Amino acid sequence: MHRLLLTTCLALTLAGCNSNGSGQAIDGNESAAASDPAASPTPDITADAMASHDPGPGQAPDPAQADDQPRPVMKAQVILDRQGFSPGVVDGKMGLSTVNALKGFQEANNLTPTGELDEPTMTVLSRWAQIAATRLVTIPADFAAGPFAPLPKDPVEQAKLPGMGYASLDEKLAERFHTTVATLHALNGGAPAGQNAAAPVPAFSAGQRIRVPNVGADTINAAGIKDVGWVRTLVMLGVGSDQPSLERIVVSRSRGTLTGYDTAGKVLARFTVTTGSSHDPLPLGKWKIYGIDHNPKFHYNPALFWDVSDKKPKVLLPPGPNGPVGVVWIDLSKEHYGIHGTPEPETIGRTQSHGCVRLTNWDAARLAQMVSTSTRVEFVP
Repeated sequence: MHRLLLTTCLALTLAGCNSNGSGQAIDGNESAAASDPAASPTPDITADAMASHDPGPGQAPDPAQADDQPRPVMKAQVILDRQGFSPGVVDGKMGLSTVNALKGFQEANNLTPTGELDEPTMTVLSRWAQIAATRLVTIPADFAAGPFAPLPKDPVEQAKLPGMGYASLDEKLAERFHTTVATLHALNGGAPAGQNAAAPVPAFSAGQRIRVPNVGADTINAAGIKDVGWVRTLVMLGVGSDQPSLERIVVSRSRGTLTGYDTAGKVLARFTVTTGSSHDPLPLGKWKIYGIDHNPKFHYNPALFWDVSDKKPKVLLPPGPNGPVGVVWIDLSKEHYGIHGTPEPETIGRTQSHGCVRLTNWDAARLAQMVSTSTRVEFVP
């Protein structure tokens, strides 16, 4: 990928961005191992023992992989996620991101955009009836190898790290299956989120067989991808390389969504996003994409943030999924602004940013493969 003028986007204790162009993003080719130390430089880097294996249309799921109980909302989320209409975190709940995804899916299929699992929508979703809500996987040793450790809060200390990796195997598994740690625990014998805090929490480890959301569309063809680190990131996030091309993307401030269209104006994708704040509002207008940076390093400049002391030092933070802009930076022609990932997927659509457009890491990775420097960008009210 082209080296971009990656501008400072977000204090680590904050969620958002407002960059200054003072530093250059460094291409992630050499940095993927730092962001995911467990990745092994083997020739077959696209091998993924936890990848989805779906029955064909009209075929029943493998009994050994069948759901252990009905999960209608999670099943809908899984199908929507596979079709490019992201419910954000797949948790079996009808939240804001799932409503947004349903509306996008309904628009794409010429249905009334109710945002509900109504009868017409369920009829269309039934095309993928063979897709289960969950599946069983065995945690591979290399995926579970770590190291895992909580990140220090001080950016100066963070700058000393080899990468901004995951704090735990639980967190890494949650991102791989586009969900939350609480949801994984609930699927594997723990209490549902917010209930019975005294219940035992599953301890995930290598070789363990666990139930996960059945996210798919995760096949990767590395033949046309020169950046080995990026291929590893796609595998780590369960994001496939076969994505549609978008002619135009529209970010709506009021709806909190990013919608992608093809050349005929058909809706192909929708993601819930976080956009701006009262201090750093979304810059409405039409913009261009200057470039896309994978696994970017991050130039942290406290002078750019209204709520951070200017006395703090500038530092260069290493790449990684828990970095301030996650695994992707899509550079825009509007100075200081971009579209990027986040270390906190559960906050998307629910907290303010410092002006940029934030998505979950898996959605940002998917979007990065849908757009190019010819994709038009519009920020609307």
